[in-house]
Amino acid sequence: MAKFSQPEVKKFLNPKIITLIAAGIVLLILLGTSVYIVDQTEETVITRFGKFLNIKGPGLHIKLPFGIDRSYMVNVKAVQTEQFGFRTLKSGISSTYSGDTSESTMLTGDLNIVDVEWIIQYRVVDPKAWIFNVMEKSRTIRDVSRSAINMLVGDRAIMDIMGSERSAIEAEGLAFMNETFRNYGLGIDVIAVKLQNIDPPAGVQEAFDDVNKAIQDMNRLTNEGQQAYNEEIPRTRGEADQMVQIAQGYAAERVNRAHGDIARFNSVYDEYRRAPEVTRQRLYYEMIEEVFKDDKGTVILDRNFDNFLPLRNVGPGAVRGTQGGR
Repeated sequence: MAKFSQPEVKKFLNPKIITLIAAGIVLLILLGTSVYIVDQTEETVITRFGKFLNIKGPGLHIKLPFGIDRSYMVNVKAVQTEQFGFRTLKSGISSTYSGDTSESTMLTGDLNIVDVEWIIQYRVVDPKAWIFNVMEKSRTIRDVSRSAINMLVGDRAIMDIMGSERSAIEAEGLAFMNETFRNYGLGIDVIAVKLQNIDPPAGVQEAFDDVNKAIQDMNRLTNEGQQAYNEEIPRTRGEADQMVQIAQGYAAERVNRAHGDIARFNSVYDEYRRAPEVTRQRLYYEMIEEVFKDDKGTVILDRNFDNFLPLRNVGPGAVRGTQGGR
């Protein structure tokens, strides 16, 4: 061990050297307690004697030393996440999943039990409120989020929660949490609520799967029936409309024909009144012509016809005539 001579000891104990050393220590403490740097993702809340003074943004800043001014760094850019009903445990580069049924088990509106896992993501928007207004920040965030999701799940049936109402629960939960946190003055803004896994408890999973399969079959059969209905009903309606139009056309034709017959009868009657005998004779001829218009093998002779020998073809294949008179 080195020994110092008395002159050397006196040299080190020189008041000037002691004063310089003390001044250096004070300067280091002064610099260490008065200069601070704020990161680009942060804002710092400054207090003086414990009372809020101001908020500083990113950069190099100076404050009063020796604890007179204190700075509290708050990350206002990072999105923070809270997990509910499960935990992601990271070890090195891998992560494992761990369930937490104490948070996830809930009672639905139709008195079923369901396990709901979800996350919320939030960002600090008011550093002053974040630092001063609430002490148990994480506990408050988790309690409010659990209360919101339990309330929304308790208002709905289990099948709605697992299906169509999923997005509605997320949207209403987001609005409810933000309103509650604003009332508490927590200084955060929830930017996302995401439901993860929604499953019935393990003990009833098999029965629930059977029910879910039956509901899917019901929906499938309903859709098939609706499809058949959509195919058959328009076709049947078209055929019915076609039949109605045909009937209406037939009715119009019959009515028009009746009107025509009436007009013809009236015109014939007028002629008959002017010349009854001539009209009667013409009507008789028209009737005979109408009756025999399609008959090719009939010959009509007047029974009072004299001085005439009718000659007929009586050979093979001849058509036998019929004599008649009027």
